[in-house]
Amino acid sequence: MMSNQHGRVTKLRAVDTPPIDENTASMIDLLQEHLQLARDGKLRSLAIVSVSADGSAIGTQWSCEPTDMASLIGKLTVLTHDLMAVRK
Repeated sequence: MMSNQHGRVTKLRAVDTPPIDENTASMIDLLQEHLQLARDGKLRSLAIVSVSADGSAIGTQWSCEPTDMASLIGKLTVLTHDLMAVRK
């Protein structure tokens, strides 16, 4: 189970279907590594940049200590601009 920022607990469930391809499997492995670090209390902040399959949408999300927020937002902004520049 995982507790979100509002204190509610969300039950996690196993995914029965295998990943579509090697890139998808790599993303899942990366997320699982960070999930384990979070469960072990070894993460203070986490930022994610998501790009849709067709490349038309880029989103950023984060969960962090208040003192990390400005730094994370700045890094995500730079990364998002870099991703958009490569896409053109």
